[in-house]
Amino acid sequence: MDKRVYDVLARSPVFNGMKPRGVEALLKRVPHRFIKHKKGNMIASRGDTCETLMVLVRGSVRGEMVDMDGKAVQVESISAPRPIAPAFIFGKKNRFPVDVITEKDVIILAISKTSLIRLIQISTVVLNNYLDIISTRTHFLSERLWFMSFKTIREKFAHYIHSMLKPGENKVLLPKSQQELSEYFGVSRPSLARVIREMEKEGLITQKRREITVNDPDQFKKFVTGDE
Repeated sequence: MDKRVYDVLARSPVFNGMKPRGVEALLKRVPHRFIKHKKGNMIASRGDTCETLMVLVRGSVRGEMVDMDGKAVQVESISAPRPIAPAFIFGKKNRFPVDVITEKDVIILAISKTSLIRLIQISTVVLNNYLDIISTRTHFLSERLWFMSFKTIREKFAHYIHSMLKPGENKVLLPKSQQELSEYFGVSRPSLARVIREMEKEGLITQKRREITVNDPDQFKKFVTGDE
């Protein structure tokens, strides 16, 4: 395997704080393998047993699920060098909660559950990192569940923008295209575009390509929280 792989892995949350040579030396102590997948491949289906830690070395994947209407809803996009579903390896119901599909050609470091336990025993750095990952993922999933509870497109879009606003600022640069946002929200692109136009007409926001300006942050916050 190309030595540059370890440069990437050293930036992964799993090996955070370690140098590339340290990552390479650590992995030599446990069985592992590197797997390649082409763009568009489903590497895991919802309900599959999750018994392998997968760390993206190259490329990206998305997690999605199908709602009651048969519509695919994107839960999250994951890019290298992040791990895939690390919080679901342990526990009695260690199954993938979503379908995992490659967005680009990917290379994945695959470590079995047994080897992962060995790594945690060998390295306190990996142990602390893994506990931090699980805690962070739990917070993310609870936030995502709360977000998905919003019924209207307007509520979802408003909350999404509000969550990206930094203190004292009123502008955000959308990291996703309108098509990607509609998939993230689980709605059609025309419906999302219509809601954005309506919010502009009401003076709540101003849009310039991917830049969204919140004209009155205080009023917008009340709109988001329902405290109007």
